[in-house]
Amino acid sequence: MKSPVHRCRDVEHGRGLAGAGSGTTCIQTEQRIPISKDVITSSSASAMWFIRDACGIVCAVITWMLVFYAEFVVLFVMLLPSKNLTYSIVNGTLFNILAFLALASHLRAMCTDPGAVPKGNATKEYIESLQLKPGQVVYKCPKCCSIKPDRAHHCSVCKRCIRKMDHHCPWVNNCVGENNQKYFVLFTMYIALVSLHCLVMVVFHFLNCFEDDWTKCSTFSPPATVILLILLCFEGLLFLIFTSVMFGTQVHSICTDETGIERLKGETGKWGKVPCWEAMQMAFGGPFSLSWCSPFAGLSCKTTPAEHVTVPQGEIIEEDVIEIPLD
Repeated sequence: MKSPVHRCRDVEHGRGLAGAGSGTTCIQTEQRIPISKDVITSSSASAMWFIRDACGIVCAVITWMLVFYAEFVVLFVMLLPSKNLTYSIVNGTLFNILAFLALASHLRAMCTDPGAVPKGNATKEYIESLQLKPGQVVYKCPKCCSIKPDRAHHCSVCKRCIRKMDHHCPWVNNCVGENNQKYFVLFTMYIALVSLHCLVMVVFHFLNCFEDDWTKCSTFSPPATVILLILLCFEGLLFLIFTSVMFGTQVHSICTDETGIERLKGETGKWGKVPCWEAMQMAFGGPFSLSWCSPFAGLSCKTTPAEHVTVPQGEIIEEDVIEIPLD
């Protein structure tokens, strides 16, 4: 095994920065065969995953608190005091179903391994065990000392390389990657629907209260009712806009088979893209069905990484770019 280039490729800053060093000529990737993600897999795709990041944990807690606040205002300010029992039952059931699905999607997005590459597997013994073909090139991440599959990027918060990493979202305290993008899309969709439903109910409640006595519209005093409704209206409008944009961005990324970080770094066109509908099926776990909308359905059509992959022990190699020698 030879290493024609020593630390010539910074995986975080791209090939452009690598060529700006001390005149060392980097490997031209067009003349090499990169290693794919099917060879290097995650070590525990189904294991419990949780990022211990203070900012992310606070944002996740705030997310749940905002949903519970909306639940409180909807039930105790608008629906329970309503004289129309059918209106209260229908809207209460619909709101709680959407809120439950939103929180379940949030939990799955937060606690699912997004596609982490095994950490510290950049050893000579492990590379030899991959049985790569002559002329193939593998890249080592200098930050987590892992062999990076194609389309993987390092996350400074998760401290791991993530396959098909789109971005790190503090609101779910996790990266959005190959294994949990479906749950993040569902989270943004259900939060947008919950926010829209809240805004519609607030508008109807205001109209009814203007026509009736404010003291009979709520169990709270009129000033308290107005303040609670205005805060809910502001929260609903803000998150409706935010999550709708995120939902559209994620669907566009899936359809174009291009993650946000790939688009940001200009890494387009370096892999064979799949058609939009096929990419949607891969992201959501199979042919179109109601399971696409369920945060409890797994990703059955996705190539699931083998669990508990044994990584041969050895000393971490120093080189960032390793070429399998030609015989």
